[in-house]
Amino acid sequence: MSEPEWLEKLYADAQANAALRDISLPDFPTFQNAGLIEVESQNADRPFLSAFRADPVAHPLRTPSGLIELSSELIAGFDYADCPGHPAWVEPAEWLGGKLAAIYPLHLLSCQPHDKLHSQWDHAAPSRRTKSGGRQPVRIHPDDASARGLAQGEVVTISNARGACLAVVAITDAVMPGVVQLATGAWFDPADPLKPGSLELNGNPNVLTPDHGTSRLAQGPSSNSCLVEISRFIGTPPHVRAYRPPDLVPDPRSKASNGKECP
Repeated sequence: MSEPEWLEKLYADAQANAALRDISLPDFPTFQNAGLIEVESQNADRPFLSAFRADPVAHPLRTPSGLIELSSELIAGFDYADCPGHPAWVEPAEWLGGKLAAIYPLHLLSCQPHDKLHSQWDHAAPSRRTKSGGRQPVRIHPDDASARGLAQGEVVTISNARGACLAVVAITDAVMPGVVQLATGAWFDPADPLKPGSLELNGNPNVLTPDHGTSRLAQGPSSNSCLVEISRFIGTPPHVRAYRPPDLVPDPRSKASNGKECP
């Protein structure tokens, strides 16, 4: 089917599913002309913890006491320095208020990308359109760019004690001063794959972020949790090779004993 035929089919499927819920959607031409169809919610609002609030005894929560708990004796018993048994502010290992900020004065936000799903289809057109010169953009506030003498579209090195990667400057006031943003998902492309800590060429923030969980208890991913510095890349930037098919080396075993190629 063509693209318009696919769209019409998908809309027809949505119409059928909506009809099962007693929701009437207009025909496809009407939808196309309108561009947006608003459907009122079919479910009544349900306040948070409404059953518990109405009858805490009949509808206890899944906590040891069955009540709302602001502390946990179980978690406190683990005696984890980075995860106490009650809500508390624990100083991050890296933040702009810490000593390390004197060396790495920019806080990196390594958010999810809007142009792909994690790293899937990083080589595809929607993702490539957001790059500059085939490289991932790093968003930086005009004040921070000016302080470093950086111009729009320049190739820069983003670095800290863990590693470094290349990216392209995207100046914007959509980020705060002192904050830079480099989306995740660029395919890993080390300059020398055999050398640990080699310069990453494609703007992959994994070489910069700490490789440990959010706490000893939670073990969630530690994104948005590191400090970096940015400087202009001196010289000719190496080409990004992540999207190039691998070089194939002929296998001498592929020849049969009579000298002919094996099928």
